[in-house]
Amino acid sequence: MSKWSEEITKVRSDRCRLPRPFWQSLEQLGLRPSAVLRQARLPATLHLDNSAVISTTQLFAIWNAIETLSADPAFSIRMVSETSTANHKLAILVASYAADFRDSIARLDRFNRLCSPDRLCFEERDGKVSVTIEWPAGTEPEPPLSVDASFALVLELGRRGTGCHLRPISLELRRPKPGTDRHAIFFDCPIHFGTERDRMVLNAPDLDLPFPGHNPELIQMLTPGLADAVREIEALATIGEQVKSTLKRTMASGRHDVAAVARDLGLSERTLQRRIAAEGQTFRALLTEARQELGRQLLSDLTIGVEEVAYLLGYQDANSFYRAFREWENITPGHWRRVKSLSAMTALRQR
Repeated sequence: MSKWSEEITKVRSDRCRLPRPFWQSLEQLGLRPSAVLRQARLPATLHLDNSAVISTTQLFAIWNAIETLSADPAFSIRMVSETSTANHKLAILVASYAADFRDSIARLDRFNRLCSPDRLCFEERDGKVSVTIEWPAGTEPEPPLSVDASFALVLELGRRGTGCHLRPISLELRRPKPGTDRHAIFFDCPIHFGTERDRMVLNAPDLDLPFPGHNPELIQMLTPGLADAVREIEALATIGEQVKSTLKRTMASGRHDVAAVARDLGLSERTLQRRIAAEGQTFRALLTEARQELGRQLLSDLTIGVEEVAYLLGYQDANSFYRAFREWENITPGHWRRVKSLSAMTALRQR
């Protein structure tokens, strides 16, 4: 194994965030994020919370839901190939302006940590580079769509960056052979289905092909922000942020008491209360903040009625929500929504 590959083979922790471009690509291909989340048995508003942190198990549930609802075994390949570079997640944008394919893959693997806990592993030998995917210890088998997305993303990144139609030497997939030729068309190489592991083999010389669009200034500008975001994920934020993120995901189900949140975070109720107090917070204050933040996000979506917002925030009736909202903002939810809509329209006219 080369020194380069040794540097990027550590197993990562079990948490990540799914960025807005992920959900936008679903919508572009005809899948509603809320429907996918419901199929995955997750809160239907999860995609509206940019700070939400999910586990590997939840990520896999989302991928399985996508395959079920789309009924398309090549759906994730379409997500990669039919999305422009500008509309991909920021990590891919940075990787697209790398010096060469090798540099691009290293940057992708470093910053892809933001939206997936897996790690790309590379073994270079005899002019070939074997690409495999490594997940945190104890992880259940990776959904086929997730595997396809990882390999397709690496290949598509090389093709767009170099401007050449790169072809892998071979592709091995654990999944059964699908009833479509989309895999064969996209990867354009010998594919073996039903194998013991998932692996893509690339030509080593391809990794040293330059990217004509190399932009070191842009990379230098974007990298610090991405690095900070990675450190935030690794630290799993403060306990207060974890509590609010959990509350936002479970509020509609009525599970917004200390005991329920403690169970979701894998802590005892006493430990959770102690850690919240150590940050100078109270559970009640965090619940109020979570409701305020999620309430503003939901009200910003004009397709969601105020009564539904009240339900999604865990209120028994709309009147309780109205009273609470007036305490937060000194205006009614409807008035707040009208003011925000007017401000947005004024901003658009001034552009």
